[in-house]
Amino acid sequence: MKKKIFLTAFMIIYLSCSKSSDDSNIYQSITQNQTTPPTTTNSSNTNTSGSSSSSTEASFDRSAMLVFWADQIIIPAHKKFKEDLESLNTSIENFVSNVSEENFDLVKDNWIKAYKSWQHVEMFDIGKSEEIYYASRMNIYPVNIERTDLNISNRVDDIENPNNYSSQGFPTLDYLLHGIALSDSEILNIYLTADDSFEINNYLKYLKLVSNQMLELTNSVIDDWDNSYRDTFISSTENTATSSINMMTNDFIYYYEKRFRANKIGIPAGVFSGGTLPDRVEAYYKRSVSKTLATEALNAITKFFDGVAFDNNSSQTGPSFSDYVDFLETTKNDSPLGDLITDQFEISKTAIGELNDDFTIQLDENKLKMLEAYDKIQAAVVLMKVDMLQALNINVDYVDADGD
Repeated sequence: MKKKIFLTAFMIIYLSCSKSSDDSNIYQSITQNQTTPPTTTNSSNTNTSGSSSSSTEASFDRSAMLVFWADQIIIPAHKKFKEDLESLNTSIENFVSNVSEENFDLVKDNWIKAYKSWQHVEMFDIGKSEEIYYASRMNIYPVNIERTDLNISNRVDDIENPNNYSSQGFPTLDYLLHGIALSDSEILNIYLTADDSFEINNYLKYLKLVSNQMLELTNSVIDDWDNSYRDTFISSTENTATSSINMMTNDFIYYYEKRFRANKIGIPAGVFSGGTLPDRVEAYYKRSVSKTLATEALNAITKFFDGVAFDNNSSQTGPSFSDYVDFLETTKNDSPLGDLITDQFEISKTAIGELNDDFTIQLDENKLKMLEAYDKIQAAVVLMKVDMLQALNINVDYVDADGD
């Protein structure tokens, strides 16, 4: 989690749009009625499947939850994402070999398909993913245009340096596919422009470089799960700061709070800056998909919390956060905590659904609706970060800089 502290500092410097917690209080009035601590009835809450206990009370099977998470959600989601990323990579290779409108359209279609698939894996910043800064290299936005253009001009072959994290991944592909000129025809002409000094022009080279890098990073994460990390993950059943459930819980809440709530909604809406920042919208150059990506992310969040397997029909369920707090008989204002969290997710989905497909248009026409959606999302932050963590006896392990 030290990496998240580094990343938080990096993002604050790069985005330059955070401010003190006092400045965001006006957006957090919704928490004023949520100060009642949760009530947990069943205190015998863990089964470490390897430690002895003299208690005869029932215990929650933490091992079964870890196995379900790994085998039915995390690994399948990553492998589906890899399939979509391979399709994108293949279409880019075909486009580089034969620059045409048809091939260009296929690249753009595969880009959004893979970007939607990414929303189902970004929350799992654990193991190899955390080690290689996977999420940061796949989806830091906005793209650093100045550095990206410099990399293109210099025909760089290596974008491993952290200074290049904002010049790679999906946002950079967004810029290369939709933002380097004002129209699709002008963008296509840039790729059609030959350079007699090289086999392919600079833009095609960088497009291919970024795509290959994304696939290499993804293969690294999946290989780690397949070779050893899966066994390490499911065997770490204890309740310690470095155990799998404690780390996954913190990573899940961190993702919801920072990368979903703040990045997708709060920062563009000006929650932390006092003024709207439309260029901070996810997929800024293909703005019509900003709501699509936010909705996809919240669907993934809800399914993970409720223990829905990653499959097409969503019929299989297993042990989950919702089950865990239900087992503990945790209530908030006389209502089951798990139900309150799931209900708040649904309320948030409704609020997002009422926004314009293009978040930049929404901010221009009526930013208050975006702020209202933020408030709905924020309510679940309090329920999870305060009430659920208290019930599970887990401490927050990341830096909190915005007063939540």
